[in-house]
Amino acid sequence: MRILGISAFYHDSAAALVDDGSLIAAAQEERFTRKKHDSGFPHRAIDYCLGEAGIALDDIDAVVFYDKPFLKFERLLETYLAFAPKGFSSFRLAMPVWLREKLFLKDLLRKELNKAAPHFDGEAKLLFSEHHLSHAASAFFPSPFQEAAVLTMDGVGEWTTTSVALGHGNELNVIKEIHFPHSLGLLYSAFTYYTGFKVNSGEYKVMGLAPYGEPRYYDTILENLIDLKADGSFRLDMSYFDYCTGLTMTNAKFHKLFGGPPRKPEERLVQKQMDLAASIQAVTEAVVLRLARSIAAETGMKNLCLAGGVALNCVANGKVLRDGCFQNIWIQPAAGDAGGALGAALAGYYGYHRQARVLPAEGGDAMRGSYLGPSFRQEDIEQRLRQAGARFHVLDDAALVDACAATLAAEQALGWFQGRMEFGPRALGGRSILGDARSPAMQSVLNLKVKFRESFRPFAPSVLREDVADWFELDSDSPYMLLVADVAEARRIPMTAEQQALFGIDKLNVPRSEIPAVTHVDYSARIQTVHRETNPRYHALIARFKELTGCPVIVNTSFNVRGEPIVGTPEDAFRCFMGTGIERLAVGNCFLLKEEQDAALKQNYETQFELD
Repeated sequence: MRILGISAFYHDSAAALVDDGSLIAAAQEERFTRKKHDSGFPHRAIDYCLGEAGIALDDIDAVVFYDKPFLKFERLLETYLAFAPKGFSSFRLAMPVWLREKLFLKDLLRKELNKAAPHFDGEAKLLFSEHHLSHAASAFFPSPFQEAAVLTMDGVGEWTTTSVALGHGNELNVIKEIHFPHSLGLLYSAFTYYTGFKVNSGEYKVMGLAPYGEPRYYDTILENLIDLKADGSFRLDMSYFDYCTGLTMTNAKFHKLFGGPPRKPEERLVQKQMDLAASIQAVTEAVVLRLARSIAAETGMKNLCLAGGVALNCVANGKVLRDGCFQNIWIQPAAGDAGGALGAALAGYYGYHRQARVLPAEGGDAMRGSYLGPSFRQEDIEQRLRQAGARFHVLDDAALVDACAATLAAEQALGWFQGRMEFGPRALGGRSILGDARSPAMQSVLNLKVKFRESFRPFAPSVLREDVADWFELDSDSPYMLLVADVAEARRIPMTAEQQALFGIDKLNVPRSEIPAVTHVDYSARIQTVHRETNPRYHALIARFKELTGCPVIVNTSFNVRGEPIVGTPEDAFRCFMGTGIERLAVGNCFLLKEEQDAALKQNYETQFELD
């Protein structure tokens, strides 16, 4: 049985294909259109998924959309009525779009699907899942667990903002919900907006900024904005927010509470924004930890699955893991709305069609390392690079790994385009820019000369799974870069009294460990464990780097510049290579040196994409 899942029309549109319970393919539309967070109908992602399986749309047994638009429209109307006459201008802007398109989404989806297959029976084959059920299905069904509690947290779906579900075998039942407008995701986004970053894309910047500050506003938030109960349930005081009916996240009362208007985008960061980031991060961790503890106590479950945009908060995830309220935690790598496409397909397969579930092999999950996107044959890569004007050397596997490991050991930036593209927001060694974690200068070089992004943003380490406990305070799998843990004590460099007295960004250039490029200012790191079984070539590269340097840790960041989707094709990789400070590029078995390229092909990538 073949089920196609679709998410679209909000942000991060995607498609995913499940065949008899196996995940065949999944991809975000942005990787094909080159439009960050593309919300359009995912025609190209669907074409890819069908092509990967070698089938046509007519061969699909069901298409499942990731939420229910009528329920979302109901929430919109009830919210405006509850706040009327306030918010009329927002209402006036929203209604035409809903009345023209979104309210009749079933017809729109059928029309879009019929463009690819004129005889596709949308009336019989088109199904709808609820938003948080899609998130929960994406977390539980690919997990390694026969049974688990499932916690989903995001901005809002139809009505739900937080849900708890219980999964047993092929059954998944939601047992508790928190409803809009009370939302941990929207509370975090309010601070994203107030600190001058873009909502729905800048939340991870707030998380990265938090360790530079002190949680001075923690009590202010808990005393004024959120009524947090012992079990983690909560309500927000909506008099401080404008997202229900307005065009902004916060209002004058919020601004007065925190001493001034929001920071303007790209304005210089000051200590206040760092302290605000630290404060909302601490509150988020407190909410998530209380929720996890109460779920464990009430359900008796030993396993926890997480999804929804808040599940991308890897610092909070790490706190839950270390707390020990659950023995095992598994987090969906495409935790945001893109992953809703995958969850919708799985909800259709198990929930609607009631198919039997077969657990993955012991110790693994069903996500295949999240390498579910397109790959390219070597001949195709060579042809594409030639057409782009690239000059390259074709190396055998061993020579390629040797050349790339030597590049990293020489503290040069390496573009790494190998195998299938990752599904989700993280680059996991398929579409990555790599560097030497031992280099004190690597973080600033990658941020400023390669990624063209803010200097404070940290980079993640990729470490061989067998060596993770020697370098970090973690001895479990973290294949999807969704857990934060501290660098091992033995690897740290103690700070002087003078260094400890530094504030904010002044902390940035103080080396804190043997791997300073991936050690955040609080000694933490967002860890990816690399497994031979799921990515043998990436594992071989890091193993060779270890042979050369004694260090099994490298820098891994996504292969793109700020505001650009992660590269999807060899041509995308070459353009990014020619528009940035990346010195070497490996695409399949093709190895490119920057100094050998035609200087006329150099691009100005720094201003090519809209800032995120």
